[in-house]
Amino acid sequence: MIKKELAVWTEKYRPLEFEDLIGQDEIVKRVKAFVKGNNMPHLLFAGAAGTGKTTLALIAAKQLFKEHWQENFLELNASDERGIDVIRQKVKSFARTRAFSGPFKIIFLDEADALTRDAQQALRRTMEQFTQTCRFILSCNYSSKIIDPIQSRCAVFRFKNRDIADVEKVVNKISKLEKLKVSKKAIEALYEVSQGDIRKVMNLLQACSMVSSNIDDKSIYASVSEARPEDVSKMLKLALSGNFQDSRNLLLDLMLKHGLSGLDIVKAIQREIWNLGITEENKISLIERCAEIEFRLVEGSDSFIQIEALLTSFIGKK
Repeated sequence: MIKKELAVWTEKYRPLEFEDLIGQDEIVKRVKAFVKGNNMPHLLFAGAAGTGKTTLALIAAKQLFKEHWQENFLELNASDERGIDVIRQKVKSFARTRAFSGPFKIIFLDEADALTRDAQQALRRTMEQFTQTCRFILSCNYSSKIIDPIQSRCAVFRFKNRDIADVEKVVNKISKLEKLKVSKKAIEALYEVSQGDIRKVMNLLQACSMVSSNIDDKSIYASVSEARPEDVSKMLKLALSGNFQDSRNLLLDLMLKHGLSGLDIVKAIQREIWNLGITEENKISLIERCAEIEFRLVEGSDSFIQIEALLTSFIGKK
């Protein structure tokens, strides 16, 4: 077993109790009530990565079954095992036996939106057959990819991306335990880069701590190999002023210096458009242009040529 001090921070600082969870207060409150009542329906957790879906499922199982939780809890990642055979074999064989200790067993299907439609149809029938012995917790990024019959059998909880206040609480907690000094700008950079993904926040913080115990925004952007918003903003303002050559040179420098892909640059540009001092109509027009360029890049177009073309759209906008 890996020593706790050597574990990755996403596991080392994974909450173990409902009270340790930061954010998602209403969802936590309702799941805690299910556990306290020693009963619960099938659950569907939907939301972006790093918002606490898996952690909440684990805490619910540990609180419900105590020291016997591992015997009564089956975790499967549907992105690895997504076919109908998984439902017919692993899931059914676990679901049909009674719980070792507790009212029922729990099967946790992570990334359930990766299941094929045939597998989801088989799962629907399995959920009906074994309600006396088993409950399902499904986790997904996109609930629209889960068929309606499964959604109707579950209590659906939608997890929102964490806000900067939640990110700050997590960072302050870890920095206190790891004796780090994290600046206010570093916390803002962590939020900007992670977009509320707490797992990404922890990984970035751990990466930066290996270099120095004093963490600022520069070290965050260096670790993630992402362009700083100030640099992207400067590039766009040069293009707006009609100085296309300098804007193009800065673009080339950003892509080579940070090793960024065209899609990374497009997303960074899209975020900075809203901070530009131009009319709302022009902002909307440029966002539409970003969407067009992103589509071309996904289809395999040359990144640098397409981003250059995007920069030309900024010339003359006021």
